[in-house]
Amino acid sequence: MAVQEARDGAGAGVHAGGCACGDCPHGARTGHRRAVAEFLLKRDEFAAGQGLPAAVAHSASASRQWVSEELTQSAGLVAERGRAEGEAWLARLWRRTVFAVGAAVVVLLLVQALTAIGAGWTAARTAGLLAAVVVGGALTAASWFHRARGGALAPVIGEDNRLSTSRAVAAVWVLFAAYAVLVLAGRLAVASGHAERDALIDGLGLAHGAGVATVLAVVCGIAVLVRRVVALRVLGQRLQKVRAYRPRGADLLTDDAGRGSFADIQYVVISAVALVFAAVRLARRPDRLPDLPWGLAVLALVSAATYLAGKYAEGGRPVILSVVRAREAGDLDAPIRTGDDIEIRGAGFVPPGAQDADRLSRMVVRIGAVNVHVPLVPVTGGFSNPADSVLTVPVPADVEPGRVDVQVVTAAGVETNRYAVDVTE
Repeated sequence: MAVQEARDGAGAGVHAGGCACGDCPHGARTGHRRAVAEFLLKRDEFAAGQGLPAAVAHSASASRQWVSEELTQSAGLVAERGRAEGEAWLARLWRRTVFAVGAAVVVLLLVQALTAIGAGWTAARTAGLLAAVVVGGALTAASWFHRARGGALAPVIGEDNRLSTSRAVAAVWVLFAAYAVLVLAGRLAVASGHAERDALIDGLGLAHGAGVATVLAVVCGIAVLVRRVVALRVLGQRLQKVRAYRPRGADLLTDDAGRGSFADIQYVVISAVALVFAAVRLARRPDRLPDLPWGLAVLALVSAATYLAGKYAEGGRPVILSVVRAREAGDLDAPIRTGDDIEIRGAGFVPPGAQDADRLSRMVVRIGAVNVHVPLVPVTGGFSNPADSVLTVPVPADVEPGRVDVQVVTAAGVETNRYAVDVTE
């Protein structure tokens, strides 16, 4: 079987170009890709009706159960390799952060050197470069201390192992505000005259920095509030959250399922525009905090409010709307009996981000006192069962005839409402 071959290949790997052992970053990445390729090949073969043993090929229910078990085992290997790759990716991310910070400081030096041609080198340029070195040093130190959790990105990675849009926006504004204050502090340290020092201290007043301070306070408050809102909605089973294997840059602009999110996109875009404007103002007037116009500040506040409203509106509890006996072509109409397949219709059965086979295989339907795992039914390119709005499961013989409750437990651990059906002998 492909699962056994993948395990044998992983065990025989060495720490070289083809390593798939999972004990080193390259091996974790290669092992995950190999496991994914083998799983997709096996899924498509089963979808085409190939690879079934003769012992189960004569029975549709037996072959379906056998295929589901094989895919579940293979999906478990893919998930294991995915988690290993995610941990290895986070472990080496801090080095990339250090290189990125160093490159940013070098770029700032080059820009200042080019713009100083003809105008001359000024104390403001020195202060800006020193402030960048201090901020970069702080980020480098944070990356080292949090090197096992993604380096400097650790504070902006949410509990679901995805990049948090609210935390990322707040972190960028905090870094910019710290850089602006350090620029003024550097200029104040080398200022020689009382008038110049007084002007620099006056530049820290709210008359100039009220807009930036307001936006900073709001985005930081949004980051804290969104974390609280999401946590309460998850605990109240009004929002389904599935942990990702590793954070991705696209998390800032998409929902958990990888679809573009309007609330997140507009928040990032408007915040980036306001931040660029503030940076230009600081470059033009390095003797005071950037005076962000109130019109642009209000625009950023409206964007933040829209993002927060989107967090309140997203999600919802899964619900069962109806349960009927699954009927194939040629079958007679009949009541639900043990051994029959039932079709559960509703919404929200597959949480966002749980479309992979490992998460789908964790779905359970509780029929009375019996827990039934939802079988995986492969089709070319995916699965026809389970789906977000329809689940098909067999009624096991252990279910007692009579009126029983049907309830779905999703991959996120959220339970639906109970729906009563009558089961006959």
